[in-house]
Amino acid sequence: MAVYHEDRVDWVRQSIESILRQTYQDFLLVVVVDGRLQPLIFSYLQAAERQSEQLVVLLGTENRGLSACMNEVIDRCAELAPKFFFRMDADDISSTDRMEKQIRFLESHPQVAVLGTSLTEINEAGVEVGGRKLPLSHQEILKFLPKRCSMNHPTVVFRYSIFESGFRYRKDLKNTQDYFLWIELMQAGYIFENLSERLLKFRRVNDFYKRRGFDKSVNEFKARWLAMRKLKRYSISNILYAVSVLALRLMPAKVVKLAYKLDRLILDKLVKH
Repeated sequence: MAVYHEDRVDWVRQSIESILRQTYQDFLLVVVVDGRLQPLIFSYLQAAERQSEQLVVLLGTENRGLSACMNEVIDRCAELAPKFFFRMDADDISSTDRMEKQIRFLESHPQVAVLGTSLTEINEAGVEVGGRKLPLSHQEILKFLPKRCSMNHPTVVFRYSIFESGFRYRKDLKNTQDYFLWIELMQAGYIFENLSERLLKFRRVNDFYKRRGFDKSVNEFKARWLAMRKLKRYSISNILYAVSVLALRLMPAKVVKLAYKLDRLILDKLVKH
């Protein structure tokens, strides 16, 4: 988990506590401080680290971005020889049995290397405002990938052997780093799956639609094009979708919000579970 200056202390607390209260307890939670923090958040992290042997806080003096933070954790944890690497964001909440269920699935499906789940979307007050389900099987995830990032990044668990093989998040990306990583791993032959259960509450705040600026829109377009090229998924439909979404992202936030809701309705119709 990476923590930033703009995070809220109550959300960070809820995120960390949701991990520390997991039914599966053989884990280490590593929180990377990505640059300067608000004093309240910093004080909370210090206190939480003192109270739990399962929590480690890594201090950073400057903002480096999510990719650098995740890569640092991956590199530092190598000597511990972990089996799995879970993602988590500082404003989301994991269900208490998330880790147990995902690890149980991976242990009974040794061919699967990357496992995500569905999620529930909540607002600032923690009230449910929507959901996000994605295709379950590897073939369906592959089919969707040139159009949509078909893994909910904060819900994902990796087999650590992926990183032992040399894969990392791209340091040059400040956003969409997960999308690019899925494409690289797919091309390398790793198997993906999603669980249908909603094992994470994803914080969809008021500026959610505004944060998808020009840079993110261009990177998403590049990722879709990369997926078509590397995974040999060129089609008129995929090309038109990539161009249309790029144009849509440049429109006012109200239009993007409406399109987002429409896309969720379409996704619900296409994904059967």
